[in-house]
Amino acid sequence: MLPEKINGDTDAGVGEGINGEPARGAPHTAPPAPAASVRGLSKSFKGTRVLEDVSFDVGVGEALVLLGASGSGKTTILRIIAGLEQPDAGSVHLHGRDVTELPARERGVGVIFQSYALFPRMTVEENVGYGLRIRGRRRRDVREKVASLLELVHLEEHRKKLPSQLSGGQQQRVAIARTLAYEPRVLLFDEPFGALDAQTRVRLRREIRALLKEVNVPAVFITHDQEEALELGDRIAVLHSGHLEQVGTPEEVYNRPETEYVATFLGAANLLLGVVAPDNRVELGTASIDAGEEAARFREGQSVKLVFRPEDVRLSLTGELPDNCRRLTNGVIEERHFVGAYERLTVRLDLVARQSAKGEPPLYDVTINTPERRLGVPIFVTRPKPEAGAQALRVGERAAVCLTSFRVLPNFPLASERGSRILDTTKG
Repeated sequence: MLPEKINGDTDAGVGEGINGEPARGAPHTAPPAPAASVRGLSKSFKGTRVLEDVSFDVGVGEALVLLGASGSGKTTILRIIAGLEQPDAGSVHLHGRDVTELPARERGVGVIFQSYALFPRMTVEENVGYGLRIRGRRRRDVREKVASLLELVHLEEHRKKLPSQLSGGQQQRVAIARTLAYEPRVLLFDEPFGALDAQTRVRLRREIRALLKEVNVPAVFITHDQEEALELGDRIAVLHSGHLEQVGTPEEVYNRPETEYVATFLGAANLLLGVVAPDNRVELGTASIDAGEEAARFREGQSVKLVFRPEDVRLSLTGELPDNCRRLTNGVIEERHFVGAYERLTVRLDLVARQSAKGEPPLYDVTINTPERRLGVPIFVTRPKPEAGAQALRVGERAAVCLTSFRVLPNFPLASERGSRILDTTKG
């Protein structure tokens, strides 16, 4: 027996007409209210601002991942939702109810910590049923509820074991079952997989993802692991230094980053400095690319950054480029590495400095810090195994370079910033 879904569909029974429109006479239903909503959260500790006007919603049955580096404010948000911290400003609503001033025990929130916090001298079934027993539930009800939860998390065979006899992944599942016993209206996961090995993390997060869909409980995860965020979240909220940079589906956040931080934190990205030119083009030194609507968002002459993923680069030794791939320039292959499912290349682009009649500094410092001091700008390129096998590339060969996808973002120069950067956050 599985636990009942907590937030069922709210539109059952509404008639539909042709093409999915409401039938004549059927009531018009408003979209369901979010399961959790934070509005304008701000928080400081000892004069240091850790959150600044953060707002987002979590839909019914949705998994939202708060993604950010250490110190970004994600743990503080989780503690405020749980009632373990009070915000300096802003509010928290759970299922339409303002709970900002309520104590944690009255919010109907379940928190699952990285440390699991299991009782070491209790068996698995005693841990899961502990909260029900102290609430005075009947022994039979407790027994049935525990049995259904152990079945849900696939621990029926381990019910008589102590936590010390379980693996890390099994302990995490016990903690989840114990939390679900309370029938929480919102689940909060505090770096739930951080103490597990890589293989267990991958397997367990897929199990939890399926479990959440089954019980239909909205959940908020916090993590600094980009791959984990992409796999777990229906949507991802990227935090940086207490500010919410972007909220969107994994596809939106990865493929259409709204800020440089999002582009470089969520995976690997190449950044090239450029200037918006007439006809929606972006000039990059002596090269230029047709940027279409991406460039149309900026004024002519504005300094921008061309941002693209390594997998969105296509190379051709013959100059023949695929359709819908926009020509950038040529480049020389400097490094090639086989990395299992794909090959990884470093390509030095022919982006030389455009001469300025006004005596302004060139757009690029075009020399690479090598003994040869070669001209050009390096980028990362990845090619999947089938593509690499179909057209082998060797170090030293020159290839035409085009982009299947990219973003144009405003350039907010930093003191440490140079004409180009290669950022790969997949490396520790």
